[in-house]
Amino acid sequence: MAQNFPDPSIVYAEGYWWAFATMDQNINIQVARSSDFQEWTYLSGVDALPDPPNWVNMATPNTWAPDVNVLDDGTYVMYFSATTTNDTTKHCVGAAKSSTVEGPYTPVNGTLACPLDQGGAIDASGFKDWETRGTGWGPGNAIGNGGLCGNTIEPIVGTPLMLLAVAADGVTPQGSPVQLLDNAGVSDDGIVEAPALVKTYDGEYVLFFSSGCYSTDNYTVSFAMSSGGVTGPYQRADGPLLKSGDVDGQLVAPGGMDVHWDATRMVFHERESAEPLVRQMWAAQIKIGNGTVQV
Repeated sequence: MAQNFPDPSIVYAEGYWWAFATMDQNINIQVARSSDFQEWTYLSGVDALPDPPNWVNMATPNTWAPDVNVLDDGTYVMYFSATTTNDTTKHCVGAAKSSTVEGPYTPVNGTLACPLDQGGAIDASGFKDWETRGTGWGPGNAIGNGGLCGNTIEPIVGTPLMLLAVAADGVTPQGSPVQLLDNAGVSDDGIVEAPALVKTYDGEYVLFFSSGCYSTDNYTVSFAMSSGGVTGPYQRADGPLLKSGDVDGQLVAPGGMDVHWDATRMVFHERESAEPLVRQMWAAQIKIGNGTVQV
């Protein structure tokens, strides 16, 4: 889709595929939709989160990586991350609700995840199978020792992907968050982020994520798999699922992906230009089986 539309997520509702994305200019949460998952219409002027909660630093809100999920009662919850008035250099994860998929979404009270002493939290993503509802998120990566994206100079700090079980309302925590995966050091540019979790009909859990610094060609989409349950352990695939140069050289720094719960469709962004930074959304069919993922 020819639009700056980074960190997209998807949901099928009300007869359409809907995509939501990181802020652009004065729109906090962007929206697009499609009837066939191929041709997408950008909803110009539509802001799914026109009034962020009062914990957001509105001078530079940086509302990132929204993820919309259908609740059991037919309403919708959106997870998002934004900078906080307590520390304008770090993000926290919040939630908002709506009776319609397009919104507008009304924030719930407080934050869902706000570990400021650990660098904050970004890239929240909802998950539900026939046993568990939860939300995962990545690290804010704001406490590293410098280098690419702040964390390629030793000692490299952890940037764990976390999972928190939530109640049927999508926002009430059930227990404490658990770690699913962490970065592998310099080979990941000191970061893993943008988790998206799905359970296949074969009972395997697939954790998609991005690694590398988003502003470089090192940014990739990778995955890890678990046959032992939603909390893992997760075994990383040998190489990335998507990387710069794929699709006959068309992809540059692919990342920020989301997967639909049916485990057959995904969206992600790739960098169309560096100055100004423009990341366009791509949509693709996927096939998961025999311990691997095919696009």
